[in-house]
Amino acid sequence: MKAVLSKAVGGPETLVLEELPDPVAGPGQVVLAVKACGVNYPDVLIIEDKYQFKPQRPFAPGGEVSGVVESLGEGVTTLKVGQRVLASSGHGGMAEKLLVDAVRCTPIPDSMPFDEAAAFILTYGTSYYALKDRGQLKAGETVLVLGAAGGVGLAAVELAKAAGARVIAAASSQEKVDLAIAHGADAGVVYPRGPFDKDGQKALANLIKEACGPNGWDVAYDAVGGDYSEATIRAAGWNGRFLVIGFPSGIPKIPLNLTLLKSCDIRGVFWGASVAREPKLHVQNVKDLMGLYAEGKIRPHVSERFPLAKAGDAIAHLASRKAMGKVVVVND
Repeated sequence: MKAVLSKAVGGPETLVLEELPDPVAGPGQVVLAVKACGVNYPDVLIIEDKYQFKPQRPFAPGGEVSGVVESLGEGVTTLKVGQRVLASSGHGGMAEKLLVDAVRCTPIPDSMPFDEAAAFILTYGTSYYALKDRGQLKAGETVLVLGAAGGVGLAAVELAKAAGARVIAAASSQEKVDLAIAHGADAGVVYPRGPFDKDGQKALANLIKEACGPNGWDVAYDAVGGDYSEATIRAAGWNGRFLVIGFPSGIPKIPLNLTLLKSCDIRGVFWGASVAREPKLHVQNVKDLMGLYAEGKIRPHVSERFPLAKAGDAIAHLASRKAMGKVVVVND
């Protein structure tokens, strides 16, 4: 089989396409013929050894895939050969075949295209866990989504709207805000490029306050980080919940006096660890998400598709922060 491998620490340009032996399923495992692999920000970090998990090299990036079950390991009774599934794997997905634990696979309907399935579980899983379980979102509340045109951002917009919230989309261009509004956001705000000095942060906070209204936001979904985080917290409503999703603009330093003045919480969102620590919660969340997909309330926006040989270009495109929606690597 062919696989795109990280053999040395570095950016997307260091990835190489090589032939590897086909994997063999062990107890509790399945081998998938990979049809598509979603590209996510952890793929940018993992090849540079900046992610929470550091797989032994050589490894293929790619943490979410869709495909067809090719073979079953001993004891696997929940799946069958030929079944269409999506799976979360952490890494290894940018390959023609993937060895994965059967419990990480979710059957998908024939009506779900493989590219949408590969763009589904990480973004919607993260955002659903963030809003429902960490943010305790209630109908009628105001949700601010930073990075609203990205994969997790668009998922958060759709899920917050499906939950009955008022959704404010924040992004770096009007084009991105318009995309989020097309996916259900009620209003939007275009934020300037950082970094910001103190005056710049206060000006951004005023922009957010104006967009959210006099009572501020109830839940903020921050998939951007950097200087945007402090400005966002300055616009918090009373008892607001600030959700920490990721840091493409850098890890922020938050003055804790702001949390006192706003009586607000800062809540970390580590979906991958939650899946391992709270498997029953994850199973129920996936059922909920598949139900929302079947009802037409959520649907991944796949904006670009790259062949496996160009997987490095797909990761570089995501790292450039120009991508809107999801980027997917496909196997013909």
